[in-house]
Amino acid sequence: MIDLGVSKMALIGVVALIVIGPEKLPRVARTVGTLLGKARRYVADVKNEVSQSMQLDELKKMKETMESAARDVQSSVQTTANDFEQSWNETTSSLEQAATAVETPPMIVFPEYKHPGKKWRVKQGAMPQWYKARSGVRTRALSGAARVARFRPRSSALG
Repeated sequence: MIDLGVSKMALIGVVALIVIGPEKLPRVARTVGTLLGKARRYVADVKNEVSQSMQLDELKKMKETMESAARDVQSSVQTTANDFEQSWNETTSSLEQAATAVETPPMIVFPEYKHPGKKWRVKQGAMPQWYKARSGVRTRALSGAARVARFRPRSSALG
């Protein structure tokens, strides 16, 4: 670009002072400053747009490479799956042919499981029920209210 040193800037300032005059020089300097600021912002915006478009191009290239890699992986998986399915079908068909050629012995049928029907929740002792009934051993638990009602003294009917 243009190489502006201190001496060149001073020379431009002296010429502007002589040509424009001291009354109009501050207003012209402000106008030139604002124009230079706008030019710098415009250049910065252009640089940003160029860098963004370059990044966008890079992202598009990366996207295309990723899509092509995904397509390659999908095709390889699909060919592998087809090969596996083909070998599986060959193996199972050969096994089915071998199974039909060999006579299988009759299958042993076991009877279905039947629960013994015991009441596992009720604990059974070694003493038989008839002995308990004869000797008066309590076989059923009574609640407190039932026990009171059973052993309550009977009222006499004296009239």
